[in-house]
Amino acid sequence: MNMEMQNTIAKAVSFSGIALHTGVRVHLTMKPAPVDTGIVFRRTDMPGNPEVRAHAAYVVDVRRATTIAAPSKAFVVTVEHIMASLHAANVDNVYVEMDSAEPPIADGSAGPYFRLIREAGIQEQDAPARYWTTDKPLYYENRGTTLVVLPAEVFKISCTVEFGETALGTQFFSLEVTPESFERELGPCRTFAAYRDLAQLIAAGLAKGGSLDNAVVMHEGAIISNEGLRFPNEMVRHKMMDMVGDLYLTGKRVRAHVIAIKPGHPSNVETVKRMLASENGAK
Repeated sequence: MNMEMQNTIAKAVSFSGIALHTGVRVHLTMKPAPVDTGIVFRRTDMPGNPEVRAHAAYVVDVRRATTIAAPSKAFVVTVEHIMASLHAANVDNVYVEMDSAEPPIADGSAGPYFRLIREAGIQEQDAPARYWTTDKPLYYENRGTTLVVLPAEVFKISCTVEFGETALGTQFFSLEVTPESFERELGPCRTFAAYRDLAQLIAAGLAKGGSLDNAVVMHEGAIISNEGLRFPNEMVRHKMMDMVGDLYLTGKRVRAHVIAIKPGHPSNVETVKRMLASENGAK
């Protein structure tokens, strides 16, 4: 097998849009970065443009989204869609500059970010890629959520979610994650919420940028978004997309088969921490 090298993007690319929670317009630029930089967010709206490295060590909140923060007090909310796109595209090193704390929600999926990376192009670098691998199973279980990480030569996710006695029922999907499969099968899948939960968030002053155009909104078992489902099992696919992003908080490309039942950001990040702490986690 040929040695795979680290990658950055070939040129800077930009994207603007509304942030989900704050409702403010955000300008985001991805820029090439040197070997071994990793994924680094820069807050250009703060003095000195402080940086936050995308790594499990800097995760400070996993309620509804994944938030990272640095000792400088700079923080970035909802990094998972960007991280998923970078992980799937095998981009190891990049600077992500933002003039706010939260990236644009776009259409609620990772698709726009993956297309942005495609637009930038991939630049191979002069250092071997780093992988998280394991030679023994790793387990996480808590309150009905289970994640099992198994040895594998590829990156694969098999996921089950359930919505109780609703028309959505139980959903399952399994996929070997490659740039091509992610773009086709996971990237387009949007975030989702129950109408009552969205209404509560809006009443609490959150989800100011949320709308029926950037989420799959469910009400009494029906989809009331302006666009119907992109896949019959779009919800489980979105959970898998989030997982691709959260698992990149290892700081390495993942080669393992992750089996997940009812996952979320808390279980994803806790699993990442266990992956990093495991004896065989760094090879």
